[in-house]
Amino acid sequence: MSTYVLVAAVFLASCVEMVEALTIVLAAGTSRSWRSALEGSAAGIAVLTLLVVGIGPSLVKYVPIGSLRFIIGALLLIFGLQWLRKAILRSAGLKAMHNEDQIFEDEVKRLRSIPKSTSGRDSTAFAVAFKGVFLEGLEVVIVVLTLGLTNHKLLLASVSALAAVILVGIVGAIVSKQLSKVPENAMKMGVGLMLVSFGSFWSGEGMGVHWPASDASILLLLLAYSVATALMIRVLSWQYKGRLTSRGAV
Repeated sequence: MSTYVLVAAVFLASCVEMVEALTIVLAAGTSRSWRSALEGSAAGIAVLTLLVVGIGPSLVKYVPIGSLRFIIGALLLIFGLQWLRKAILRSAGLKAMHNEDQIFEDEVKRLRSIPKSTSGRDSTAFAVAFKGVFLEGLEVVIVVLTLGLTNHKLLLASVSALAAVILVGIVGAIVSKQLSKVPENAMKMGVGLMLVSFGSFWSGEGMGVHWPASDASILLLLLAYSVATALMIRVLSWQYKGRLTSRGAV
């Protein structure tokens, strides 16, 4: 069962990051040069692929499994808590929802203000697309490496991430917009819960904890964190509405 959770976590995380990367690439292509933007995107994907292929086997070969599980668990907890914190605040109304439409418009305006080169290639479009794909994809690489290595399923995690990249790319090409209708906050919350669950499990394993239900403990952790998250959203929402009511009364 944990394999399905792994696939879902990698796939959803990759979808979220690639939607954000797609917004940047579309802005670069629309306002500058499609050829240069696509070349920059391809270069970013190539570098990320090399990172997975180059770093993954080296970590398995040279780092003790106990230390590797603890480090990876800690990284997953850090990433998962960051995603979960933002998703909780947005769900409770304490933080504005991520607006891909506004991000797209702002990026287009910024890029159009930069003078274009007289040569055939647009270095600005290339650099912006490369940076967007690389930086957003870097989080995907970390998730792929951490989840794939600890479960000895690096290939499966890589395929899941690749499937998400291809899906988002195809949908983006068809609709030719920044996929603003994607329920990004719900996806981020789901990914955050999965990463925190995996992070707790593997960091515990690295410290010598023997989980009573073995790998099935990941599902129990996921359930516990989901309940805690739902309660936290409810409490924060009540507090937020209470403050608004008291201000209105004044």
